[in-house]
Amino acid sequence: MKKMMQVTGVLLLTSGLLVGCGTTATEKPIKKEVSQASTLDTEVAAYKAFAIDQLDQFVIATEAFVEAVKAGEVEKAKELYAPARMYFERSEPIAESFGDLDPRIDARLADIKEEGQGEEEWSGYHKIEYGLWVEGKTEGYEEVADQLMKDVKELRAKVETVTVTPDLMIVGAVDLLNEVSTSKITGEEEIYSHTDLYDFKANVEGAEEIFKLFKANLQEKDAALVTTLEESFASLNDLLAKHEDGKGGYVSYEVLTKEDTKALSEAVDHLGEPLSQMAIVVE
Repeated sequence: MKKMMQVTGVLLLTSGLLVGCGTTATEKPIKKEVSQASTLDTEVAAYKAFAIDQLDQFVIATEAFVEAVKAGEVEKAKELYAPARMYFERSEPIAESFGDLDPRIDARLADIKEEGQGEEEWSGYHKIEYGLWVEGKTEGYEEVADQLMKDVKELRAKVETVTVTPDLMIVGAVDLLNEVSTSKITGEEEIYSHTDLYDFKANVEGAEEIFKLFKANLQEKDAALVTTLEESFASLNDLLAKHEDGKGGYVSYEVLTKEDTKALSEAVDHLGEPLSQMAIVVE
């Protein structure tokens, strides 16, 4: 769930989208917008298919997680928690189209309090995270698990109705990076389990998928930008790879040093500005 802070590239993105998508009283810009939109139909369709596939996997992974919770299998639920959430984090630009479902699935307690709500309004993955890692139990969380399953299935059903646009994809890519810079990089997202690097990696993968879909179009408009983005994604992914646990996952965020988090933060910042410049595909 997003906070309001933004990385450096957002201002550039905003101005780029205003230039690329603004309408005027003249006929020429309107024709240009329609023509450009038609050339991106394939990319838009591919991204929606990607998001649907991720949410299909999210439903399956959540079912296994909920079963473990309801069966009282604390250690198994812990093992399933972070990998399941990665599917949601990769597809969050689509998931967040439904403002009520996103917080029900993904809100932290701090988010709930910021909205002026009480702890009794808290639900979803992070509430169960608290039960698993702080209380060390699943007892009492059965209803929360059932509601989580209902919400995840509802999200999957509703995603079919989302109208995906190039603008949504570009803003979504930058927002995924914003999530990294505002909560994952500080360890605030997974405050009880310290599995932030799983979310970090998934957000980067979601943004990189959008870049890859626009890559051919970007290559025609700004080959240097493509090179910069490829190098920046590679550098960030290389840094994340250093923190893999050798078992297909990532180490606890608690073991990272200040130097580790500084290097990751700088890599995210280095990627933020050029990523926002993908707005040229809609100009």
